Amino acid sequence: MFNKIMKRGQKKPSKSEAIEPPMPTSSASNVTVNHASRLAAPSPPPLTLATVPQNTGVVEVLPMLKDVPISDRHLVFIRKVQVCCFFFDFTDTMKSAREKEIKRQTLTELVDLVQSGSCKMNEIMQEELVKMMSLNIFRCLPPAPHENTGSEAGDPEEDEMFMDPAWPHLQLVYELLLRYIVSSDTDTKIAKRYLDHSFVLKLLDLFDSEDLREREYVKTILHRIYGRFMVHRPFIRNAINNIFYRFVFETERYSGVGELLEILGSIINGFALPMKEEHKLFLVRALVPLHKPKCIAMYHHQLAYCIIQFVEKDYRLADTVIRGLLKYWPVTNCGKEVLFLGELEEILEVTQSAEFQRCMVPLFRQIGRSLNSPHFQVAERALFWWNNEHIVGLIAENRHVILPIIFYALEKNIKSHWNQAINGLSSNVRRMFQEMDTELFEECKRQHEEKEAKIEEVEEKRVSTWKRLEEVAGQIT
Repeated sequence: MFNKIMKRGQKKPSKSEAIEPPMPTSSASNVTVNHASRLAAPSPPPLTLATVPQNTGVVEVLPMLKDVPISDRHLVFIRKVQVCCFFFDFTDTMKSAREKEIKRQTLTELVDLVQSGSCKMNEIMQEELVKMMSLNIFRCLPPAPHENTGSEAGDPEEDEMFMDPAWPHLQLVYELLLRYIVSSDTDTKIAKRYLDHSFVLKLLDLFDSEDLREREYVKTILHRIYGRFMVHRPFIRNAINNIFYRFVFETERYSGVGELLEILGSIINGFALPMKEEHKLFLVRALVPLHKPKCIAMYHHQLAYCIIQFVEKDYRLADTVIRGLLKYWPVTNCGKEVLFLGELEEILEVTQSAEFQRCMVPLFRQIGRSLNSPHFQVAERALFWWNNEHIVGLIAENRHVILPIIFYALEKNIKSHWNQAINGLSSNVRRMFQEMDTELFEECKRQHEEKEAKIEEVEEKRVSTWKRLEEVAGQIT
């Protein structure tokens, strides 16, 4: 009779109870999956931090999660995450080859699992997953080649691209992090506890990696975090500000400026109008000073895009931007000056007449100096402005101010520039002004001739004065 009562009491666990992970025993670090015999067990309490299995210290081969009973999947998932916390020396390809392959296969399975959403992750599983990814990607970056030699950073196009030997594992970890962030199964309210401000700051530090592949992944991940976690947006913008300040005013060395500017280009494009004062300050204090470093060629394309986005959003910022560029105008770096002239042309294309009039005097004083540059590419790039219809229209409206400023530079080029192409282009611009307003042109020509005559007169007086001094000195001796 007693045996019958006991048999009735041994009910099979319900389906909902079987999904819950079992409570690990005191020897949780030695948990194994026995496929031969799956004994029915009473429903355990849910998984907690206290019951998470400890890392065994051995890279073990674990069964695929799809082959594990539903009741064991949570624990096996955490065991797999722990396997991925081991690190290996990739400078020696033969060392720990088996363990490396186990970790690679485990990471691949986790990526597929998160992407497919076939396993719902509770908070403990998410916390362990983020811990593992943090351990793998947040590390001391190897020094740049110029830091080892103590020399200046070279041309990035000429230098050999650094390839991190641990990339086979790193790439999978980055892919796993990206899939976790973009997954529709990821609850942002829970995830933001682990992807917090500290995590974001460490992620930003990875933009200084010499490996271009890593910077591309970090760029995509940070952009996704900015899109999904609205609570982090002001913090991310402020942190990027600080990176730019340090780069411009302290180090002038940072690998990921271009990638950060790509993210900002997308962010600026989404700014609402009227633009907040915070965003205008970011333009003046962070973006415009980025024209100062010598290595601007590495990120100028992305920087110019961000600047033009601001001017397109609010045309009143054109004057501020143009005066900012004039402030950082290069004196001896001709390649940088060509970049500035190209960027200014793009800015002027979206500049309205009223804003143009505010800055045209200092702007064309600088253009006059660029027209007379002995470096023919600088002079040529400045003369190409007159091929732009919008800029020619702005100049025509304000020709009474602009032509007197640059007339001398055009005449000097025609008479004495060493490059024949510059002579020809200067003659074309001169002719364009003549056809635009003959009366103004003749007046400028007359003033120029008077100025030249005065200069010649002063020069003659100087020569005659020196001659008299020489004669007097000769008489005394």
